[in-house]
Amino acid sequence: MHDKSGFVEAAAFFVPAEAVIVTMLAYVVRRLCGAIPTLAVIVALSFVMTRLAPGGPFDEEQALAPEIRANLEAAYGLDQPVAVQFGRYVAGLLHGDFGPSYKFRDFTVTELISSGLPVSLTIGAAAILLAILLGIPAGIWAALRQDQLADRLVMSLAVAGISVPVFVIAPFLALVFGIWLHWLPVAGWVPGRSGDLVLPVVTLALPVIAYLARLMRGSLLEVLRAPWIRAARARGLPPHRILLLHALPGALLPVVSYLGPAVAAVLTGSLVVETIFGLPGMGRHLVQGALNRDYTLVMGMVIVYATLMITLNLMADLVYAWLDPRIRRERRL
Repeated sequence: MHDKSGFVEAAAFFVPAEAVIVTMLAYVVRRLCGAIPTLAVIVALSFVMTRLAPGGPFDEEQALAPEIRANLEAAYGLDQPVAVQFGRYVAGLLHGDFGPSYKFRDFTVTELISSGLPVSLTIGAAAILLAILLGIPAGIWAALRQDQLADRLVMSLAVAGISVPVFVIAPFLALVFGIWLHWLPVAGWVPGRSGDLVLPVVTLALPVIAYLARLMRGSLLEVLRAPWIRAARARGLPPHRILLLHALPGALLPVVSYLGPAVAAVLTGSLVVETIFGLPGMGRHLVQGALNRDYTLVMGMVIVYATLMITLNLMADLVYAWLDPRIRRERRL
């Protein structure tokens, strides 16, 4: 008796292109509709938490005169009830206005974000690209040489990359390549000077490379033991064709699932690296805003980071469904 399950699964891969596009668009619309309430909750919670934090934006080492403090609070609307302040803030957000910075009084929060976001995106994108170019091939190489010296070497380096935190890697790389060897600048940012990006990018990429190598190796080893891979070998297909067309699409699924949150973590985790290397990115502004109780600056950074995380996770889900069309059928995208 023939097993029809294989035919059912295979049929999922032969879906008209128009139907795939329609279902993908419908899925994107549903996710975006769900993202709006999520962002609303994040805005509300962030607003309340910043107001509950001890201190205020006008707290100085030398206390301000009560009259001056009252005038400043009135100028920024901080003398109004919290509900009124929240309503005014949301009204500004709907017009793309993140409000004024309480500490950087010559700049608005939108201007600070506009100056820091390109730096953070450049560093994060370069780190993820480097991690993909090195981590995935390293995992494939280790899987194809299971239990050999190359496999043990790659996995040992991966464990080291996962174990050592970023705030340890950054000073170590700066000490070796910046101070001892004088090959790269230790800190600072000059637009157009690529040397300023090397150490921050490598620092952010190393842990992701380690995770990708381990995930890719384990996933590929599991897929290579699957029945359809044995069937492909029995039909006499070349090894490279089996690897590229039959094994890699399935083996990449766990990697794609990891990459969505990983990209967001690299962008949000860059605040440590930007602070260490003195880069004018969003992470540095977030740290300064938190230390200065700059409510609007912290709120603006949190909203931008939340939007990036939601968008990147949506992109990861779409790539996942593209690699495995059965997901589209099961989830009815």
